[in-house]
Amino acid sequence: MWSEQPIVGFDTETTGVDPTRERLVTASVIVVDGQGARRHYWLANPEVEIPLQAQNVHGISTEQARREGEPIGKVLNEVAELLAHHMAAGHPVVAYNAAYDFTLIECELERHGLPTLAERLGHEVGPVVDPYMLDRSVDRYRKGKRRLENLAEHYGVADDDSFHNAEADVLATLRVLGAMLRRYPELAHDSLDHLMDVQRQTYTEFQQFMASRNGQQLTGPLPWPVAK
Repeated sequence: MWSEQPIVGFDTETTGVDPTRERLVTASVIVVDGQGARRHYWLANPEVEIPLQAQNVHGISTEQARREGEPIGKVLNEVAELLAHHMAAGHPVVAYNAAYDFTLIECELERHGLPTLAERLGHEVGPVVDPYMLDRSVDRYRKGKRRLENLAEHYGVADDDSFHNAEADVLATLRVLGAMLRRYPELAHDSLDHLMDVQRQTYTEFQQFMASRNGQQLTGPLPWPVAK
């Protein structure tokens, strides 16, 4: 089963909410395999001002990023190399609301003249597992918010987490995924290719629903996990 392979958790913190425009500030990748968990963390100098609203979310100021951050191109290349290495080996990359993180990374790589993940892989970005999309697929009509902290509570794995810290969010996301696989073991027995299709369809349906509430109409299928 794919859940018995090495699993790679991934999260970013950035300068804002639009993944096609924002800049990377921090990134965390945690590789979980039979030898334990190997943690990778980067603080980048995004070379732009970090708005106060973003600072209030993740706690990284423009001054700190400039003082302590590594060059953005170096960080992007290292993150992309690590993700591409595991994806090429078929290891699933787990990211909560993956469409944001992978859209941001691909746009940032393009912006800095670096090979994108898709270019490094020679195919679409994947395999990706997004507990947010999986939760919407297995429990479509449950009411209430579905932020990471909400799912941690719902699946009984909340642990006094410091949300909106990239590494803490990765750890919480991996715990949520583990709880989901225990509750819905059929997900672990599914193929990653089929799960990619399920998540892409779930993403399309949710975006179409949200657009319809604003009087708009989207035609699918929509691109996922790189939503551009």
